[in-house]
Order: sequence, then C-alpha cells, then structure tokens
Amino acid sequence: MTSPPRLSRRDALALVAGALLATSPLPKSAALATAGGRVPSRGFNLPGWLDRDGGLAPATATLEKLRQAGFETIRLPVNGDLVSTGDTGRLRRIQNGVRDLVGLGFSVLLDMHPSSELVAAFRNDPEAAGRQVLQAWTALRVIVADLPADWVYPELLNEPPMERTQWLALREQIAATLRASCPLHTLVWGPAQFQGVWEIADTPPLTDDNQIAAVHYYAPMAFTHQCENWDASPLARIANLPFPASKEMAPVSQLLSKLRAAGDDEAANLVEDELSAPWTEARIGADFADLGRWSTTHDCTVMLNEFGVLNFCVDAVSRAAWVRAVRKAAEANHVAWAYWELDQGFGLISSRRSAEGFDDSMIAALLGS
Repeated sequence: MTSPPRLSRRDALALVAGALLATSPLPKSAALATAGGRVPSRGFNLPGWLDRDGGLAPATATLEKLRQAGFETIRLPVNGDLVSTGDTGRLRRIQNGVRDLVGLGFSVLLDMHPSSELVAAFRNDPEAAGRQVLQAWTALRVIVADLPADWVYPELLNEPPMERTQWLALREQIAATLRASCPLHTLVWGPAQFQGVWEIADTPPLTDDNQIAAVHYYAPMAFTHQCENWDASPLARIANLPFPASKEMAPVSQLLSKLRAAGDDEAANLVEDELSAPWTEARIGADFADLGRWSTTHDCTVMLNEFGVLNFCVDAVSRAAWVRAVRKAAEANHVAWAYWELDQGFGLISSRRSAEGFDDSMIAALLGS
C-alpha cells in the first residue's frame, strides 16, 4: 500500500483558497465570465518583482491585508528578455511566486511585459523581436501548464509595440504556442500599439474560444501623468491639474497662464488639446460605454488591466475622484479591472514590505461604493 501524496504548503494553501471561494458569497466580478470560467477583476499590478533579477517580493502580511480588503487579482509582469533564455532558476522563481499568490486567494495575470530593449528591437527588426517573444512563451508555457487554469491567465504581450497588422499575426502565433501546452487557460491580449481603449475599436478578437481583451486607460494624460519625472515629456512640467477639469476652471486657466508666461507653449498646448472638451465622469463613462459595445458586438469579455494617476503633485481628492470614476464606469459596462500599480509612483500603499501605510482614500475609490 502506497502512502498518500504529500502536499506542499503552497499546494495546500491553493486548495484552501479554492474551497473558501467556492463556498463564499460571489464577488462583484463573478457576474463576468469567459469560456474558461470567471474573469479576474478588482486587482492591482505588481511590477518590480518577477520582471527583474533581484526584484522586491511583497510581504505575505501585506498581501493578506490587501486580499482581506477585497482585492482579488494581481497582474504580474514578467520580462521576456530574461524568460527567453530558458533559465530554470528564473522560471522556477516565477512559478513559485505565482503559486504563493494563488495560495493567498489571488487570481494572477501573467503579463509578458517587454523591456525597453525588446521594444527597441521591435522597431528595428520586428520579425526577430517577435521570435524572441515566441521563445519566451515557449519557455514560460511549461510552468503555466503546471499552474491552475482557473486561477492563472497568461497575457500575450503588454502594449504590443508594432503596427496592428503585424501584431494580429504575431498574436495568433503566440496563442498557438501557448495552446500547445495550455489548452484550458484563458488567454489575455490587448490591441497595438499602446493598448489604449481607443485602439480596440478596429481590432478583431483572437480566433480562440477562451479569451479576454485587455485595454489601458490614462486619459487625460496631462492629469494622470502630471509631474512625470522619467523623460523629457512636457507632462513633467504640468502640475496641480484637477479632476474634473475644463479650460474655464480657475486652476486650469492659472496653470495655462503660468506655462505661457514661462514660454512653455509645448506644455500649455498639451493641456489645451486634452481639455478641448471638459474631462468629467460623463466623458469617462462614454469611453467605457464604447468599450462595452465592442464587447457585446464581438461577444468577447473585456478587461481594464491598467489605469492610474501619479501621486507626485496631484491633489488627493482629484486623484481619488478620477480613480473612482474610471472604476465605476468599467463596472457599469461589465469591464473587469486591475489598477496600475501597488506601491510605486501610481501606488496605493507606501511599501509592499509593510502592512502599514495604506492610502485609505485610494482603497475606497477602488473598492468602495
């Protein structure tokens, strides 16, 4: 007589989490479904961990507190440059990390997030860059196949940096590569080139019965990216722009006057262009109504897996108001969501290593009424 198989702590946690969800009241996201089952929603992005060597892992206590607060999903970027080498140590680290998250009760979007080098490669030689992505998924599909299909969702390529026709061809190749080992996992994809909500209008679904179309929303950029500090964009010189906003509002006219007086027509023109019509909850709602119509027309589930506001110089009330407006517009149109990001410039907590320092206004904007 053989002994019963021994479960690892990770596997045991995953079983417990599955049992709890099976017997607990259905969350808001349970109204959404794909051919593969439920749709991941009420999530956040967690870059800076498994997408680099020496990335910072979140503390278990922090994740437990986030799960208890009501978050259900983690979008987890991985780096195609690193994965494509087939390094077993890196692959095992990703697999163990995903298993730990599932064990805590999170669905996981495994996001192929290209590095700046891979983005540049797509510009210089898109065919060679596409082969590198296929190589990365050929390595990564081995561990995806060993992860539960109703908890883990491979995302083919974040913000595909190529023309639409090139992406549609590569998208099918990536899907076929994954399907060879992962017949039951729900595939996630977004439109080229920026995965923007406006870019999906003329993009057909994947030729697959089990898929989610994912888009990003950061409009207006002059608001969501004000005081940006990582390049020479005019967004870096825009500050204190409120939401809702129109050109007639005093803070906006004061900002425009200040920029014009400084000779910064580039930044002033950007603000004026983006506020050619007022940015309000109603305008955001109209954008998501369009997305909802695309979903209905194509019978394809949709997800908003990036949206957010930098916390560098925006007022907290405007920031929370925009986040709440976007989240509610998504939910009203049956669009699942994951916020960008947990604890960096767009973050909603101070540190992934601490269960303290949660931004209550942001948590309420995302999970409240």
